[in-house]
Amino acid sequence: MIDLDEDRTDALFHALADRTRRDILRRVLAGEHSVSALASKYDMSFAAVQKHVAVLGKAGLITKRRNGREQLASGDVAAVRSVASLLTELEQIWRGRVARIDELIAADPRNQKPDQEERPCP
Repeated sequence: MIDLDEDRTDALFHALADRTRRDILRRVLAGEHSVSALASKYDMSFAAVQKHVAVLGKAGLITKRRNGREQLASGDVAAVRSVASLLTELEQIWRGRVARIDELIAADPRNQKPDQEERPCP
């Protein structure tokens, strides 16, 4: 079981719920980018990209550092792994439910097939 508090989990999924933020995350996981370089990739203002980066940072999906006047953003692989682990946990719960449904269906006598057909004696 994943040890994430509910507020952190909410922040992670909120951050990932936006396609621009997911794209920014992909870019910074591939390598460090300045916020201004990221902003040049999108048809929106620098301030809008900065806000997206802030949401990702608040969720812990990226880290930022200063290099002179630039803010450099990097993806946090451990945070992405925690999201993947949580989704795996949810998938296991779902698969368990499906398996139980399959067991119930198999145990239902209406679904049993006779072992062999009855044939009249010659």
